[in-house]
Amino acid sequence: MNNKYMQRFIEIAGRIGAQRHLVAVRDGFVAIMPLVIIGSLAILINNFPPMGAFNFVDLMNNLFGDGNWQQVGGSIWNGTFAVLGLLIAFSIAFNLAQSYSVDGLSAGLISASGYIILVPVTEDWGLNFAWLGAQGLFVAIILALILTEIFRFLVHSKLTIKMPEGVPDGVSRSFTALIPATIILILVGLFQALINVFVGISIFEVIFNVIQAPLQGLGNTLPAAIVVAFLNHLLWFFGLHGTNIIGSVIEPIYLPLIEQNLSLFQGGMSAFDVPYIVTKPFLDSYVFMGGSGTTIALLIAIFIVIKKDQKHPYREVAKLSAPAGLFNINEPVIFGLPIVLNPVMLIPFILIPVTLTVISYMALLTGIVPKTVAILPWTTPPILSGYLVTGGSWRGIALQIFNITVAVLMYIPFVIAGARTFKNRTGE
Repeated sequence: MNNKYMQRFIEIAGRIGAQRHLVAVRDGFVAIMPLVIIGSLAILINNFPPMGAFNFVDLMNNLFGDGNWQQVGGSIWNGTFAVLGLLIAFSIAFNLAQSYSVDGLSAGLISASGYIILVPVTEDWGLNFAWLGAQGLFVAIILALILTEIFRFLVHSKLTIKMPEGVPDGVSRSFTALIPATIILILVGLFQALINVFVGISIFEVIFNVIQAPLQGLGNTLPAAIVVAFLNHLLWFFGLHGTNIIGSVIEPIYLPLIEQNLSLFQGGMSAFDVPYIVTKPFLDSYVFMGGSGTTIALLIAIFIVIKKDQKHPYREVAKLSAPAGLFNINEPVIFGLPIVLNPVMLIPFILIPVTLTVISYMALLTGIVPKTVAILPWTTPPILSGYLVTGGSWRGIALQIFNITVAVLMYIPFVIAGARTFKNRTGE
C-alpha cells in the first residue's frame, strides 16, 4: 500500500473530494434531499398499490371522493420535485458563497433570480414547469457556479455600497449586494435576449440536448452503473468517502431519471413500464444494503462463520456494528474490522457490489422486478426499502433477499481467511 502510484491515487482522489465547486454541488443536493424524499413519498402514497384485498387508493376515494385527497400529494410534488432546478440554483450558490466567506443568502437569491430569468415563459405568462424541475438541473448547476463566482469578484471589488457603522447587519449586507446583483441580473437578461435572437430556443433546451440527455442515456446503462459501483468502493477501500466524492458527479445525472420514473408513475404508469433502470434508489436499495460494500451481508457472514462462544474481534466488531448497519450506517465496520486498507477484504468489498449491480440490472431489465419509482431516506432498512422503492411490490423484497444471500456466500470465504490471518498474526 506504500506504492507511489497508490499514494498518488489517494492524493488525487482526496483533492477531488475537497474541490470547492464539487463540494458545493454535493452539499447543494444534500440540502434539498429532505424535500425530494417528501415529494417522492407523496406520490407513492397517491399511487399506493393494492395489498391483497386491501386497496388504499379505493379506500381514500370512498372516504374523500375520487382524486380529491390526491390533490395534497400533487401540491407537495409541485413544491418539491416540480421546482427542483430552482431549489438547486439557490442551494449550490449558497454553499459555494459560504465556502468563500461571502454572503450566501444574497448569492443564493441572485442565482435563483437569474434562473427564473432564463426559464421559458408560457403563452399565459407563466413559468414553464418543464424547465423548473429536474430537466433544468444542469442549467441550475452551471448558472449557480458562474453567478456566484461573479458575485464574489464584484463583492471583493470596489463596486459595492459601504454602509456606516451602526447600520443593522441585514441592511448592510443588502446594500453590499445591490450593485453586484444589478450587474449580474443585467448580464443574465442580456444573455437571455441574445440566446432568443441568435439560437431561437432557450438555454435549457440547448444544455439538455447537448449535455444532459446524452449523459442520462449513458448513465442508464449497465457499464455506467458498474463504473459507479467500482469507483465508489475503490475510494472507500483507501479510506476516502467514495459516496461523497462521486456524489456531486452522479446526482445531476441520476436524479432526473428517478424524477421521470416518478412522474410517469404518478400519471398511472406501472412501475414495470417506467423507462429508467439505473437510478440512485436502484443503487441504494439493491447494492448498498447496510451501506457501501453491502456490509449487512458481511455482518451476517461473520455471525455465521464465527460462533457465539468464540472470542474473536471480528464478532465483537460485528455485534457493535449491527444496529447501525440495519440503517445503512457502516463506518463502524469499515474502520473497525477494518475494511480500509485490508488486503483480505479488497476483493469482496469491490467485487460484491459490482456483482449485485449486474444481477439487479438484469432483474429489472427482464421485468422480473419493477423499476424504482420512489426516493427514500438512505437510512431506510433493507426489506422495507425494497418494498417501497418499487411502488409496493414484494418482488423488490425478493431481489434484496436474493442479493443479500449472494453477498453472504461471497463474503464467507474471505471472513474465514481474514479470521485465520488475524489468529496467525496474534497467536490467539
